[in-house]
Amino acid sequence: MTDVRGLVEQYIAVWNETDADKRRALVADVFTEEAGFTDPIGAVTGHDGIDQFVAGAQQQFGGLTFSLPAEPDAHHHLARFQWYLGMPGAEPVAIGFDVIEIENGRIAKVHGFLDKIPA
Repeated sequence: MTDVRGLVEQYIAVWNETDADKRRALVADVFTEEAGFTDPIGAVTGHDGIDQFVAGAQQQFGGLTFSLPAEPDAHHHLARFQWYLGMPGAEPVAIGFDVIEIENGRIAKVHGFLDKIPA
């Protein structure tokens, strides 16, 4: 069985890694080659698409970090979890909820939802 918490923590680390080479290596470790990512802002596939999407989000929200406020909930090949985006110790500026599909210990698909977004 996959260490779901560890996988989700690695996923959050992808979003927080600002060094392009390190982020790209994390993307390769965390996601399958043909992984898909979909949320209300966009839809991408593959390592390049995911890496570019994350880099774009980092440019938009520079200085803010993602965190995992609670344990992921998982069964079979699925997990769901909430995330926060903001400054440590402050009220999050964005809150989201992701559902991931896991394949051989890596993320094959992300279905993202935004619960709170900046005005």
